[in-house]
Amino acid sequence: MKKLVLVRHGQSEWNLANKFTGWVDVDLSEKGEEEAKEAGRKIKEAGIKFDHAHTSILKRAIKTCNYALEYSDQMYVPVEKTYRLNERHYGGLQGLNKAETAEKYGDDQVHIWRRSYDTLPPELSEEEIKEQSQLDIYKSLPVDVIPKAENLKVTLERVLPYYFDSIAPELLRGETVLVAAHGNSLRALAKHLEKISDDDIMDLEIPTGQPLVYELDDELNVVEKYYL
Repeated sequence: MKKLVLVRHGQSEWNLANKFTGWVDVDLSEKGEEEAKEAGRKIKEAGIKFDHAHTSILKRAIKTCNYALEYSDQMYVPVEKTYRLNERHYGGLQGLNKAETAEKYGDDQVHIWRRSYDTLPPELSEEEIKEQSQLDIYKSLPVDVIPKAENLKVTLERVLPYYFDSIAPELLRGETVLVAAHGNSLRALAKHLEKISDDDIMDLEIPTGQPLVYELDDELNVVEKYYL
């Protein structure tokens, strides 16, 4: 049975502050670091051995990946980093407090922005995109790769090519793979793997720091799914 393990990064400083984060490179909180370490302990206890690991280029996911490997005694595992596994880009909502945004726009509208499949949040301005593209973390990317805003549909379109080109071939070779990423990039993967409908994906929540294991058949269909 082929095995894919997804780990959403531990609590970030902006999760703690209840802010929309997106592509802003926010660090883990103390609780988030402990969640990532505990993920590694659970992986070790389960006896899962990885051949490859993949993560985003955002430090909260990279640190979660590193802690998960360190605390499962697998620091030797090769790690690939890609912007394609970044969190969904929240556009003009980035940096805003979620509660204050709900007060301004209403709980229903904010829930739609956060959870719906194909509704875009407010977009970044051209100046804001330029500013983000000039940050060290993104300066190697073409400017037109920086989104104005993303919904889950667009996030899925960003994530799936990487899954098909890099992760799926490893699984098809019988390798065990770790993906440490973000709530929405992992929801996108889960939608594809589990064939979740556009409507039902609104209800899927992947908790921080909890390793989610998919056991897959030879055609990468899900046979079993469980949390450690």
